[in-house]
Amino acid sequence: MKGVRFLLLALVGLLLVMSCSEEQDFDQIDDLAITPSYEASIFYVKAQETLINRIEGLNFYTQDFNFDAFEEPFFAERVLSGVITYELENTTSKPIEIRLEFLDEAENVIDTEVFNMDAAPTAILQRDVAYGATGKSLDIIKATSEVRLTAINLGDSSSSSSLPDPAIVLRSSAQFTLEIR
Repeated sequence: MKGVRFLLLALVGLLLVMSCSEEQDFDQIDDLAITPSYEASIFYVKAQETLINRIEGLNFYTQDFNFDAFEEPFFAERVLSGVITYELENTTSKPIEIRLEFLDEAENVIDTEVFNMDAAPTAILQRDVAYGATGKSLDIIKATSEVRLTAINLGDSSSSSSLPDPAIVLRSSAQFTLEIR
């Protein structure tokens, strides 16, 4: 009787092992595609109206910002698309022009964004610039080493806004999507 029980138990165990398992596929990781998005601030610039009034000439602000976001091969080789968001606020009494020039390592201009804004009161200007399949070429961003910001006073240098703390504020941020395999 012990032998029959042992044989029956072994047969049930064998059936359980064979019926509850299937061939394992450990190559599923090759089919996994992850596309995280990364967001970061690029720059924030604020110029008070009193400073603008003190500067003679049209250009009241020029600065070059280092932009080596795509210097790292891991990032540059995996980027799929991106959006740079600009937000411009003008509470001064002056119409202004903001010019952003994207420069490569040799300081050649490879792209330009121009913003024109009337004197206050105006709404905040927001512009999203897409890069990748639905926008400008990603090669522009990949080749950019510096961003040159130039602010131009299109008005006079004596007027003053009646708003508290009149200034021009430019903010920008970027969000890029990567493919990680």
